[in-house]
Amino acid sequence: MEHVGLAFLLTLLAGLSTGIGSAIAFFAKKTNTRFLATSLGFSAGVMIYISLVEILVEAQEILQHEMGEKSGYWAAILAFFGGILFIAIIDKLVPSDTNPHEAKCMDGVTPCDRKNENLMRTGVFTALAVAIHNLPEGLAVFIAASQSPKIAIPIVVAIAIHNIPEGIAVSVPIYYATGSKKKAFKYSFLSGLSEPVGALVGYLVLMPFMNDTLFGIIFAGVAGIMVFISVDELLPAAREYGEHHLSIYGLIAGMAIMAISLGLFF
Repeated sequence: MEHVGLAFLLTLLAGLSTGIGSAIAFFAKKTNTRFLATSLGFSAGVMIYISLVEILVEAQEILQHEMGEKSGYWAAILAFFGGILFIAIIDKLVPSDTNPHEAKCMDGVTPCDRKNENLMRTGVFTALAVAIHNLPEGLAVFIAASQSPKIAIPIVVAIAIHNIPEGIAVSVPIYYATGSKKKAFKYSFLSGLSEPVGALVGYLVLMPFMNDTLFGIIFAGVAGIMVFISVDELLPAAREYGEHHLSIYGLIAGMAIMAISLGLFF
Protein backbone atom coordinates (compact mmCIF):
# COMPACT_ATOMS: atom_id res chain seq x y z
CA MET A 1 0.00 0.00 0.00
CA GLU A 2 2.96 2.35 -0.59
CA HIS A 3 1.16 4.24 -3.40
CA VAL A 4 -1.98 5.16 -1.44
CA GLY A 5 -1.75 8.90 -2.21
CA LEU A 6 -1.29 8.32 -5.93
CA ALA A 7 -4.09 5.75 -5.90
CA PHE A 8 -6.55 8.28 -4.48
CA LEU A 9 -5.41 10.93 -6.99
CA LEU A 10 -5.88 8.62 -9.99
CA THR A 11 -9.30 7.59 -8.74
CA LEU A 12 -10.33 11.23 -8.33
CA LEU A 13 -9.19 12.09 -11.87
CA ALA A 14 -11.14 9.17 -13.33
CA GLY A 15 -14.32 10.14 -11.48
CA LEU A 16 -14.20 13.85 -12.25
CA SER A 17 -14.04 13.19 -16.00
CA THR A 18 -17.85 13.18 -15.81
CA GLY A 19 -17.46 16.96 -15.62
CA ILE A 20 -15.96 16.92 -19.13
CA GLY A 21 -19.18 15.37 -20.36
CA SER A 22 -21.14 18.17 -18.70
CA ALA A 23 -18.96 20.79 -20.36
CA ILE A 24 -19.53 19.20 -23.78
CA ALA A 25 -23.27 19.14 -23.17
CA PHE A 26 -23.33 22.87 -22.42
CA PHE A 27 -22.21 23.79 -25.95
CA ALA A 28 -25.69 22.90 -27.21
CA LYS A 29 -28.57 25.37 -27.13
CA LYS A 30 -31.23 24.30 -24.68
CA THR A 31 -33.88 24.42 -27.41
CA ASN A 32 -31.97 21.94 -29.58
CA THR A 33 -34.14 18.84 -29.27
CA ARG A 34 -32.09 17.07 -31.97
CA PHE A 35 -29.04 17.30 -29.73
CA LEU A 36 -31.11 16.16 -26.76
CA ALA A 37 -32.46 13.08 -28.53
CA THR A 38 -29.06 12.14 -29.95
CA SER A 39 -27.29 12.62 -26.61
CA LEU A 40 -29.79 10.53 -24.70
CA GLY A 41 -29.56 7.78 -27.30
CA PHE A 42 -25.76 7.98 -27.26
CA SER A 43 -25.70 7.69 -23.49
CA ALA A 44 -28.04 4.68 -23.59
CA GLY A 45 -25.76 3.00 -26.13
CA VAL A 46 -22.72 3.58 -23.93
CA MET A 47 -24.41 2.19 -20.84
CA ILE A 48 -25.98 -0.84 -22.54
CA TYR A 49 -22.78 -1.81 -24.36
CA ILE A 50 -20.45 -1.47 -21.39
CA SER A 51 -22.94 -3.30 -19.17
CA LEU A 52 -23.49 -6.33 -21.41
CA VAL A 53 -20.11 -6.57 -23.12
CA GLU A 54 -17.70 -5.60 -20.35
CA ILE A 55 -19.15 -5.45 -16.85
CA LEU A 56 -21.46 -8.49 -16.92
CA VAL A 57 -18.91 -10.60 -18.81
CA GLU A 58 -16.17 -9.67 -16.35
CA ALA A 59 -18.47 -10.45 -13.41
CA GLN A 60 -19.30 -13.84 -14.92
CA GLU A 61 -15.65 -14.71 -15.41
CA ILE A 62 -14.78 -13.74 -11.85
CA LEU A 63 -17.69 -15.66 -10.32
CA GLN A 64 -17.15 -18.75 -12.49
CA HIS A 65 -13.51 -18.81 -11.45
CA GLU A 66 -14.47 -18.55 -7.79
CA MET A 67 -17.64 -20.68 -7.69
CA GLY A 68 -17.37 -23.01 -10.65
CA GLU A 69 -18.70 -22.61 -14.17
CA LYS A 70 -22.38 -23.33 -13.55
CA SER A 71 -22.74 -21.74 -10.10
CA GLY A 72 -20.77 -18.67 -11.17
CA TYR A 73 -22.93 -18.22 -14.24
CA TRP A 74 -26.17 -18.30 -12.25
CA ALA A 75 -24.73 -16.05 -9.52
CA ALA A 76 -23.90 -13.42 -12.15
CA ILE A 77 -27.34 -13.72 -13.76
CA LEU A 78 -29.14 -13.42 -10.42
CA ALA A 79 -27.03 -10.40 -9.46
CA PHE A 80 -27.72 -8.81 -12.86
CA PHE A 81 -31.49 -9.12 -12.52
CA GLY A 82 -31.21 -8.25 -8.84
CA GLY A 83 -29.71 -4.92 -9.92
CA ILE A 84 -32.65 -4.40 -12.28
CA LEU A 85 -35.11 -5.19 -9.48
CA PHE A 86 -33.29 -2.84 -7.11
CA ILE A 87 -33.49 0.19 -9.42
CA ALA A 88 -37.05 -0.69 -10.48
CA ILE A 89 -38.14 -0.58 -6.84
CA ILE A 90 -36.46 2.81 -6.41
CA ASP A 91 -38.25 3.97 -9.56
CA LYS A 92 -41.59 3.00 -8.04
CA LEU A 93 -40.83 4.65 -4.71
CA VAL A 94 -39.94 8.04 -6.21
CA PRO A 95 -43.11 10.06 -6.91
CA SER A 96 -43.78 11.12 -10.48
CA ASP A 97 -43.68 14.78 -9.51
CA THR A 98 -40.07 14.66 -8.39
CA ASN A 99 -38.68 18.20 -8.02
CA PRO A 100 -41.60 19.85 -9.88
CA HIS A 101 -40.64 23.28 -8.56
CA GLU A 102 -37.34 23.08 -10.43
CA ALA A 103 -38.81 22.42 -13.87
CA LYS A 104 -38.88 25.48 -16.13
CA CYS A 105 -40.65 25.99 -19.41
CA MET A 106 -38.22 26.51 -22.30
CA ASP A 107 -38.73 27.49 -25.92
CA GLY A 108 -38.90 24.61 -28.35
CA VAL A 109 -39.64 21.97 -25.71
CA THR A 110 -43.37 21.21 -25.38
CA PRO A 111 -45.42 20.35 -23.48
CA CYS A 112 -42.94 21.63 -20.93
CA ASP A 113 -44.54 20.63 -17.63
CA ARG A 114 -44.68 16.86 -18.04
CA LYS A 115 -41.65 16.41 -20.28
CA ASN A 116 -39.30 18.50 -18.16
CA GLU A 117 -40.55 16.71 -15.09
CA ASN A 118 -39.69 13.36 -16.69
CA LEU A 119 -36.30 14.67 -17.78
CA MET A 120 -35.47 15.68 -14.21
CA ARG A 121 -36.29 12.16 -13.03
CA THR A 122 -34.22 10.74 -15.88
CA GLY A 123 -31.21 12.83 -14.90
CA VAL A 124 -31.50 11.99 -11.22
CA PHE A 125 -31.88 8.26 -11.86
CA THR A 126 -28.97 8.31 -14.29
CA ALA A 127 -26.85 10.11 -11.70
CA LEU A 128 -27.77 7.39 -9.21
CA ALA A 129 -26.86 4.62 -11.66
CA VAL A 130 -23.56 6.28 -12.57
CA ALA A 131 -22.74 6.84 -8.90
CA ILE A 132 -23.41 3.19 -8.04
CA HIS A 133 -21.48 2.12 -11.12
CA ASN A 134 -18.52 4.31 -10.14
CA LEU A 135 -18.22 2.91 -6.61
CA PRO A 136 -16.77 -0.47 -7.64
CA GLU A 137 -14.80 1.25 -10.42
CA GLY A 138 -13.23 3.51 -7.82
CA LEU A 139 -12.42 0.50 -5.68
CA ALA A 140 -10.87 -1.30 -8.66
CA VAL A 141 -8.71 1.69 -9.61
CA PHE A 142 -7.61 2.20 -6.01
CA ILE A 143 -6.62 -1.43 -5.49
CA ALA A 144 -4.72 -1.57 -8.79
CA ALA A 145 -2.95 1.77 -8.23
CA SER A 146 -1.98 0.95 -4.66
CA GLN A 147 -0.21 -2.15 -5.94
CA SER A 148 1.23 -0.89 -9.24
CA PRO A 149 0.64 2.55 -10.81
CA LYS A 150 1.80 1.21 -14.20
CA ILE A 151 -1.13 -1.20 -14.22
CA ALA A 152 -3.59 1.42 -12.97
CA ILE A 153 -2.90 4.23 -15.45
CA PRO A 154 -4.42 2.54 -18.54
CA ILE A 155 -7.40 1.52 -16.38
CA VAL A 156 -7.85 5.15 -15.32
CA VAL A 157 -7.71 6.37 -18.93
CA ALA A 158 -10.28 3.78 -20.02
CA ILE A 159 -12.63 4.66 -17.15
CA ALA A 160 -12.21 8.38 -17.85
CA ILE A 161 -13.26 7.80 -21.48
CA HIS A 162 -16.28 5.87 -20.20
CA ASN A 163 -17.18 8.61 -17.74
CA ILE A 164 -17.30 11.45 -20.29
CA PRO A 165 -20.51 10.22 -21.98
CA GLU A 166 -21.84 9.29 -18.55
CA GLY A 167 -21.46 12.95 -17.62
CA ILE A 168 -23.54 13.83 -20.68
CA ALA A 169 -26.15 11.26 -19.61
CA VAL A 170 -26.52 12.97 -16.24
CA SER A 171 -26.24 16.64 -17.19
CA VAL A 172 -28.28 16.90 -20.41
CA PRO A 173 -31.71 15.90 -19.04
CA ILE A 174 -31.23 17.95 -15.87
CA TYR A 175 -30.12 20.96 -17.90
CA TYR A 176 -33.16 20.71 -20.17
CA ALA A 177 -35.49 20.21 -17.19
CA THR A 178 -34.23 23.10 -15.06
CA GLY A 179 -32.52 25.47 -17.49
CA SER A 180 -29.62 25.57 -15.03
CA LYS A 181 -26.08 24.66 -16.08
CA LYS A 182 -25.07 24.91 -12.44
CA LYS A 183 -27.55 22.24 -11.35
CA ALA A 184 -26.62 19.99 -14.27
CA PHE A 185 -22.91 20.25 -13.51
CA LYS A 186 -23.54 19.70 -9.80
CA TYR A 187 -25.34 16.38 -10.34
CA SER A 188 -22.73 15.25 -12.84
CA PHE A 189 -19.91 16.29 -10.51
CA LEU A 190 -21.46 14.49 -7.54
CA SER A 191 -22.01 11.29 -9.52
CA GLY A 192 -18.32 11.34 -10.46
CA LEU A 193 -17.27 11.92 -6.85
CA SER A 194 -18.62 8.48 -5.98
CA GLU A 195 -15.48 7.05 -7.60
CA PRO A 196 -13.08 8.43 -4.96
CA VAL A 197 -15.75 7.55 -2.38
CA GLY A 198 -15.45 3.96 -3.60
CA ALA A 199 -11.70 4.19 -3.11
CA LEU A 200 -12.18 5.55 0.40
CA VAL A 201 -14.68 2.82 1.29
CA GLY A 202 -12.26 0.25 -0.07
CA TYR A 203 -9.43 1.64 2.01
CA LEU A 204 -11.34 2.02 5.26
CA VAL A 205 -13.92 -0.78 5.20
CA LEU A 206 -13.91 -3.26 2.36
CA MET A 207 -10.23 -3.85 1.71
CA PRO A 208 -9.81 -6.34 4.60
CA PHE A 209 -12.91 -8.29 3.54
CA MET A 210 -13.13 -7.81 -0.23
CA ASN A 211 -12.90 -10.95 -2.29
CA ASP A 212 -13.48 -11.79 -5.93
CA THR A 213 -16.93 -13.26 -5.26
CA LEU A 214 -18.28 -10.07 -3.71
CA PHE A 215 -16.64 -7.96 -6.40
CA GLY A 216 -18.22 -10.07 -9.15
CA ILE A 217 -21.68 -9.79 -7.60
CA ILE A 218 -21.34 -6.00 -7.33
CA PHE A 219 -20.29 -5.71 -10.97
CA ALA A 220 -23.15 -7.87 -12.26
CA GLY A 221 -25.70 -5.89 -10.23
CA VAL A 222 -24.37 -2.60 -11.59
CA ALA A 223 -24.73 -3.93 -15.14
CA GLY A 224 -28.41 -4.62 -14.47
CA ILE A 225 -28.95 -1.14 -13.03
CA MET A 226 -27.39 0.54 -16.06
CA VAL A 227 -29.40 -1.51 -18.57
CA PHE A 228 -32.66 -0.67 -16.76
CA ILE A 229 -31.86 3.04 -16.70
CA SER A 230 -31.11 2.96 -20.42
CA VAL A 231 -34.27 1.20 -21.59
CA ASP A 232 -36.68 2.64 -19.01
CA GLU A 233 -35.47 6.25 -18.84
CA LEU A 234 -32.97 7.34 -21.50
CA LEU A 235 -34.49 5.89 -24.68
CA PRO A 236 -38.14 6.72 -23.83
CA ALA A 237 -37.08 10.27 -22.95
CA ALA A 238 -35.32 10.62 -26.30
CA ARG A 239 -38.37 9.39 -28.24
CA GLU A 240 -40.70 11.84 -26.46
CA TYR A 241 -39.09 14.65 -28.41
CA GLY A 242 -40.03 13.22 -31.80
CA GLU A 243 -36.49 12.35 -32.82
CA HIS A 244 -36.75 8.57 -32.91
CA HIS A 245 -34.15 7.93 -35.62
CA LEU A 246 -31.65 10.34 -34.10
CA SER A 247 -31.92 8.58 -30.75
CA ILE A 248 -31.23 5.24 -32.46
CA TYR A 249 -28.28 6.69 -34.38
CA GLY A 250 -26.98 8.09 -31.10
CA LEU A 251 -27.41 4.68 -29.44
CA ILE A 252 -25.40 2.96 -32.19
CA ALA A 253 -22.72 5.67 -32.04
CA GLY A 254 -22.46 5.24 -28.28
CA MET A 255 -21.97 1.50 -28.66
CA ALA A 256 -19.33 2.05 -31.37
CA ILE A 257 -17.39 4.56 -29.27
CA MET A 258 -17.36 2.19 -26.31
CA ALA A 259 -16.22 -0.72 -28.51
CA ILE A 260 -13.34 1.39 -29.85
CA SER A 261 -12.33 2.71 -26.42
CA LEU A 262 -12.30 -0.78 -24.95
CA GLY A 263 -10.29 -2.12 -27.91
CA LEU A 264 -7.60 0.53 -27.41
CA PHE A 265 -6.59 -1.07 -24.12
CA PHE A 266 -6.30 -4.73 -25.14
